[in-house]
Amino acid sequence: MNGKIFLMTFTAVFLAELADKTQIVGMAMAAKSGKPVVVWLGSVSAYLVITILTVLLGAALGKYLKPDLIRYLGGSLFVVIGMLMFFKVV
Repeated sequence: MNGKIFLMTFTAVFLAELADKTQIVGMAMAAKSGKPVVVWLGSVSAYLVITILTVLLGAALGKYLKPDLIRYLGGSLFVVIGMLMFFKVV
């Protein structure tokens, strides 16, 4: 395993996910259900599936598109979705 890539990925994902809405949902569900282990298993399973899909998609796109283009497209999509949410379109 390449430790540098692992550490960079871990740090980026950890900081990006820190105190986001999914953590708030997890806290609320654990508090409401009283079953924190089950909520944790559900959350970890969901992250696993989403991560597998995004890594496979990224690997496939990486064969055909330059990494900078993927980064700019992702950033642009993030801004567009944010604007749509801000103006309550979605």
